[in-house]
Amino acid sequence: TTDLMDNYTIYFGHVLSDSFYPVLQRAIGVGSAFEGWSPREQDVVYRVLIPMAPPRGHSFHLELDAAGQRRERNFRVRVQLECTCTSEQRGEKTLCFLHQPEEELRRNQQPSLLDTLCTGSYLDVQKTARWFCQLVRAIWPALPQSHNWHLVMLPSRRSCQFKVTNGSETFRIEMLPGVRRGDSDVFVSSQTRAAYTQSTTWPETYAVAEAKFFRHFARQAPPDSLHLKCLQFFTRLQLGLGFSTYTMKTIVMHLLNTLPVSRWRRRYFLRCLGNINVNLCFYLEEKRLDHFVIGNKSFPPEISLPLDVKSAEPPNLFHHLAQYPAAHCQAMSEYQDL
Repeated sequence: TTDLMDNYTIYFGHVLSDSFYPVLQRAIGVGSAFEGWSPREQDVVYRVLIPMAPPRGHSFHLELDAAGQRRERNFRVRVQLECTCTSEQRGEKTLCFLHQPEEELRRNQQPSLLDTLCTGSYLDVQKTARWFCQLVRAIWPALPQSHNWHLVMLPSRRSCQFKVTNGSETFRIEMLPGVRRGDSDVFVSSQTRAAYTQSTTWPETYAVAEAKFFRHFARQAPPDSLHLKCLQFFTRLQLGLGFSTYTMKTIVMHLLNTLPVSRWRRRYFLRCLGNINVNLCFYLEEKRLDHFVIGNKSFPPEISLPLDVKSAEPPNLFHHLAQYPAAHCQAMSEYQDL
């Protein structure tokens, strides 16, 4: 998957070099498949986040959606035209979208990003996802993988999903467009957990920071560390119950951040499983499980977080258990089954 994404990145650069579409940067692997603990190996989805930078003559401005829920931070990506008159005077070919006559722009230059992938002044997730799919399909025949693999596009409204197969193996890949928040490891991305999200809404994602956290821990852990096996075991065990995979991942990340790395050695496997089990029970009884990244004062300093994410009050992933007694009773019953 990494080789395929690297090849796509090279061709993205060639195809888009003279356009006013977003500049696509190297893919970043995120999620369980790249963290090493996929709960169901038979249907793994390899998710990659594709950072987008503004094309020349444009800038991106992230605006927090204050009307959204406090637990889920959503943004809009406002696209603004920038003056390129100085560039034109230096002999570059770009005509200034702000100061050149519209007739001349229509005749001599491709349309701006505002005219292609935006709704109003805001970058549109669904238009961007369709554009990604068109690029993937168009570039595929030029890639070396196309000689031995078959590409099948899959339906999706907010991302580009496809699978490649050679008859004996199949890989399912999801490309998620995203915009980096400053120079941090936090992005706004097309991926969302809500059933319906407006097409100009880009939820904040911490997937890159979480993937970096797992790599950070792996560099310190002993060679026989079974932290990923513990996480994989619990996420498989609870399939069909009401505990989300992200809940189990969050509990394990909190433990990785607090227990000594030596406590995850192979000989402590059963003790590690017991620690996860006890913590799940504690969080359920307290009806509170803090988000791992937001507001985490002990997050590894080499993983860059925006100041507002560092200082925020961590959202409670079990807020629904505190709100609805019936949901809490159901969760405790399912814990007993687990």
